[in-house]
Amino acid sequence: MNTYSIPFVVAKSAEFIHRFFREGIMLRYLALIFFALTCAANAQTNRTELKRADLTGTNMEIIVSVVDVAPGNNLVRHTHHGEEAVYVLEGATLALPDGKEVPFPTGAVTINIRDVPHGGFKVAGDKTLKMLTVHIVDKGKPMMEPVK
Repeated sequence: MNTYSIPFVVAKSAEFIHRFFREGIMLRYLALIFFALTCAANAQTNRTELKRADLTGTNMEIIVSVVDVAPGNNLVRHTHHGEEAVYVLEGATLALPDGKEVPFPTGAVTINIRDVPHGGFKVAGDKTLKMLTVHIVDKGKPMMEPVK
């Protein structure tokens, strides 16, 4: 590259940056990154939303889902902007962060309260954990927030 080509390179770079912002390429690029990260975060669990409805007289909604966590996969430690009721449809063995394994049997029921971290386990053994979840959460907020 000689000294005569430097202004050309600078002009081309400025043109690319201007086009990048003007034509919305940046927005499409950021949307693609967000989609990829969301898919990676959800790859360990499969949540199928069955029904969603407003909670009458409030700024909250009810979300009914089935969550499957396959053997060897993790359910990340997280919180909710509201309450979560869980009923275990198909039990499994959970490996806790300290390495201890505990059963989470079919028919078990638990309630996780607002903003209290829970999850953070791995499904051990060869059985998929399958749960029915009912969330009553603040409308317009993410249903789940990973704990950092």
